[in-house]
Order: sequence, then structure tokens, then C-alpha cells
Amino acid sequence: MSTRIHRPRGPVMIDVATTTLTADERERLLDPLVGGVILFARNFSGSDQLRALTAEIRALRDPALIIAVDHEGGRVQRFRGEGFSRLPSMRSLGALWDQDHLAALEAAQATGFVLAAELRAHGVDLSFAPVLDLDFGVCSAIGSRAFHRDPQAVAALAQAVVAGMAQAGMGAVGKHFPGHGWVEADSHHDVPVDERDFATVWEEDIAPYRHRLGRQLAGVMPAHVIYPKADPSAEPQPAGLSSFWLEDVLRGRLGFKGVIFSDDLNMEGARVAGDIVGRAKAAYNAGCDMLLVCN
Repeated sequence: MSTRIHRPRGPVMIDVATTTLTADERERLLDPLVGGVILFARNFSGSDQLRALTAEIRALRDPALIIAVDHEGGRVQRFRGEGFSRLPSMRSLGALWDQDHLAALEAAQATGFVLAAELRAHGVDLSFAPVLDLDFGVCSAIGSRAFHRDPQAVAALAQAVVAGMAQAGMGAVGKHFPGHGWVEADSHHDVPVDERDFATVWEEDIAPYRHRLGRQLAGVMPAHVIYPKADPSAEPQPAGLSSFWLEDVLRGRLGFKGVIFSDDLNMEGARVAGDIVGRAKAAYNAGCDMLLVCN
């Protein structure tokens, strides 16, 4: 007889400590506010272990909790080793684009397929990929995670990755809206401020979201970056805590109808909203559908 509890998914995505669940974690994952689990490298020791962990998480509730991971390729690939191919960085696909557009698109689609197929085979539903930030060459937090400086190259290559992921049965989550590539500061450790005006951000960073790619994304993750000259609000907030960016621009002007995932609310870039409860409320009220609380 099944012991799975019937409970709607809540709006919070949390993490777990190691490669197996503790009794306390099982109880926490049954909380009505929880709707998903994000995994990290610490949750992986091998192919069979990861399948067992995701199966245990999936068996707790009906509908099952969403299981996600940051698995982009290059330096951000949480699972390495048995059962997983080494995925190229997105910048390497951009470099190939400069030599041969067709070869780059084929490689990008193949990368997306392998990325998603291997995760799906291990019980993971979603990867927070691809990165749509432009490679301005200044942001160490983004760096080789970005495809290219040219928005049209980013859109084309990302669309090919998304197509490959879709072939393997996985939706894609574009990040970090409207763009994290211009700022030097890392939102994991600081509160980045982008001083450009709205027209510049719209024409440059938001261009990939205005491309037909934007209609093919299952989700979008906003940046913990403040844009004081682009946001007309009295007190501009980081994009992930801003109804201007999420409701007016992403939902309104761009017509995005998918899921908005906050970036990790424990990052320094979200601290302007206070403690973790204040950050969660701010992100939810701004328009985020799923709130990530990690580490």
C-alpha cells in the first residue's frame, strides 16, 4: 500500500544536505509550502545513488515534488562522473559559432539533448539552463557560462540548446533576466548595481527574450541585480524582487506565460529585502512562482 501523501505543491524549492534523506528532511519535504527540491554536487556520489535519491523524493508526495539542478555545462555542472558526460561551456559553443554557424547550432542542440537526457535518466525534472546573459567580459559570476556578446548569437545558440532539451523531454529555464552580464559584482557575494538605462538593457540583454526563444522557455530566473536607471520604481529592487521587471516587463511587455523561479534567496544579492522570510515574501509579491531557498 502506498504511503505517498496527496498534497498540492507549494511555492518553495529547498535543498537537502547529502546523498540520502534524513528523517528531518523527509518531514520538511512534506511541508505544504514546499514544492520542489534543488540538488547540488554534494547530493551526488554515483549513478545508482542519485536515482535512489530522486526516487525517494518523488515517492513522498502526489503530485511529486519537482527535482531541479543547476546543470549548464562547463564549470557549472553539478553531476560529474558515472552516468554523466562532460558538457562544454556555453562560451565554447559561442567560439564555434564565430567559425561555423551550422556546426555551432548542431553542437548546441546535441549538448542540450545530452544534458537533459542524462538528467531525466536519473530522475531529475529540470535544469536551470541555459544562461542567456551576454558575455560583456566583465562579470566573473557569468564568464564562460555565457554563449556570446552578440544577443542574436546568444538567442540562436540558446534556442538550439532548448530544442535539444525538448527532444529529451525537458523544459528550459532561461536566466538571469533581464541580464547579469554587464555588472562586475557577483550577486552570490554582493548586491550588483547596473547603471544602464532601460533602452540599453532592452535592446541588448533582453533581446534573447524578445526572440522567438522567449516563447519556448518553460521558465525564467531573474537576476539579483538592481537597475536604478532602468526601473522607474521609487525604490528599485533587484529584478527578482521587482514587480516592474517581472510583471510589467517579463509578463506584460514580453508576454511570458511560463514559471518564474527566483534565484537563491540566500544569496547576498537578495539581502536588501531583509531576513529569509522577508526575501521570500518580496519575491513572491513581485511575481515569482517558485522561491529557491538553498544552503
